[in-house]
Amino acid sequence: MLYRLCGDYKLYHLSLVVTWQTPACQLKAEQLAQTLNLSLAKSAGYNFLENTSTLLHVTEDRIELVSKHDKTTHVIFAEFLTGPFGYRWLKGGGRNQAIARAVGLKAGAKQITVLDATAGLGRDAFILASLGCRVQLVERSPIIATLLIDGLLRASQDAKGAAVTQFMTVVSNDAKKILEAITPENSPDVVYLDPMFPHRDKSALTKIEMRLIRNIVGDDKDADMLLPLALKKARKRVVVKRQRHAPVLQGSAPSFIVKGKSNRYDIYLTGGHSNLQ
Repeated sequence: MLYRLCGDYKLYHLSLVVTWQTPACQLKAEQLAQTLNLSLAKSAGYNFLENTSTLLHVTEDRIELVSKHDKTTHVIFAEFLTGPFGYRWLKGGGRNQAIARAVGLKAGAKQITVLDATAGLGRDAFILASLGCRVQLVERSPIIATLLIDGLLRASQDAKGAAVTQFMTVVSNDAKKILEAITPENSPDVVYLDPMFPHRDKSALTKIEMRLIRNIVGDDKDADMLLPLALKKARKRVVVKRQRHAPVLQGSAPSFIVKGKSNRYDIYLTGGHSNLQ
């Protein structure tokens, strides 16, 4: 698993402080604060400053994003081998699941290359890599990219996890810049988009993880602009993950749709030409 924590994406409006759990974690916390140009706490533990409700916390096991809201502390981190996602990875249905059909995985076909332009915490990319795709993950927020890379590095220490992460590369940069730099000879077979939009469904806003990530990266207001660019760069198709009743990007009808349990995948076949007029 290769990664580059670079890019010049500016942090969203949230103020972050890097903290650490034990003395053994302090050096890593100091290095992380310097890399991300963030403030460093003066002592170990959850140190919420007066104007800071969110921390990037280094423990002996992982890096966490910690938020204090209404006197309750919430923690998110990237995890691929255990918990609900680990179960999904092992028992999710293989190439019969909707995301596999959406990107065009077929038995006996050559390895598909996928550019996940809105990687987030990398769960969909991990599923695709576990099914044999070679995936480049692009995450514009260096904070979320830090959590993603940390999770993948931990997964790579397990034999089964390493068999997946070997097909994954992470770049922290703006997706538009990455797409614009793609030349015909290195075009991916598939560009995968999972934009974060303002949600009208109030129940969606109660999801702690989604709210914390939104606080860091904001909404993907440029998602409509990514679609026509992705259509020019993808060899075979662009896949856009949407909530079941969400409008299509740019109001443009996809070539076809693959429906999942709670989401749908709008597929735009390219074949060397854009679906958009």
